[in-house]
Amino acid sequence: MIDQVRPADLDAWFADHGGDGVVLDVREAPELRAASVQPGPFQLQSIPMNDVPSQLGRLDPDKPIACLCHHGARSMRVAMFLAHNGFGTVANIAGGIDAWSQERDPSVPRY
Repeated sequence: MIDQVRPADLDAWFADHGGDGVVLDVREAPELRAASVQPGPFQLQSIPMNDVPSQLGRLDPDKPIACLCHHGARSMRVAMFLAHNGFGTVANIAGGIDAWSQERDPSVPRY
C-alpha cells in the first residue's frame, strides 16, 4: 500500500522513514515553470511521469521518495510504479502542488 501524505505532514513522514528523503516532482516542464517547490529538509528531483521508467537509475531505491504532481493522480501512479520496481519507501503527496500551496507554502502559485 502507498502512503498518502499531506504536504503539511511531509517532514514528519520523512523523519519517520530515516530522513534524507526525496520529493520527486513528476509534472511536465510547463507546469514546473508555473509553480515549483523549493528543496527543504529533503532533496528535490524532477522527472516527468512518462520519463520515470527510463530514468529509474537517477533515483536511489533506499531513500524515502514522496511523489508530487498537480493534484495527486499522476504522482500516485508513479509511486505505485516505484514500489512495484523495488523502491522500499514510497509515498504520494496527497493533493499535489495545489495542496502544497494551501497547506505548506502559500508563495507557490496555484494553477
